[in-house]
Amino acid sequence: MGYPESVLAKDEHVVVHRHPHWGRLFLPAVILIVATAAAAFVAGYINTLHWQTSAKNIVFLVIAAVWLIIIGWLSVWPFFNWWTTHFVITDRRVMFRHGVLTRSGIDIPLARINSVEFRHGLMDRILRTGTLIIESASQDPLEFHDIPRVERVHSLLYHEVFDTLGTEESPS
Repeated sequence: MGYPESVLAKDEHVVVHRHPHWGRLFLPAVILIVATAAAAFVAGYINTLHWQTSAKNIVFLVIAAVWLIIIGWLSVWPFFNWWTTHFVITDRRVMFRHGVLTRSGIDIPLARINSVEFRHGLMDRILRTGTLIIESASQDPLEFHDIPRVERVHSLLYHEVFDTLGTEESPS
């Protein structure tokens, strides 16, 4: 999915568009599977009991309600949060947008970036993710966590910054 063209300036082009690493969705997926299996098991057990049909139906509704709450809170919400989080590098700026109901974001012009760093531990290296740290001229360093292929993004951002500045340090 490309980033919406409506937020880009005239003649601005997207260089990189990333959602957070898919690893953020691992635990919500496990919760979805376990909660569904548990709800099915309990509903199956209740179905074997010799209760009145109306009592069974009430228990089934309670099981379904609890399942929906758990899945909505611990699986669907994290997925929407992941889906609506965007890390975008264009040929003019770095944009970060996040939030489902309340959106927030930051734009950093490439010309204002002083340094670009990345950090990733052993597990991050295995999963090919990490933290990108951007220091701009007027702010404390900003950390963007769970950026997929963080080394490649770091390199692309570094090249874009120096191409924008047009200095002798440009690596091209």
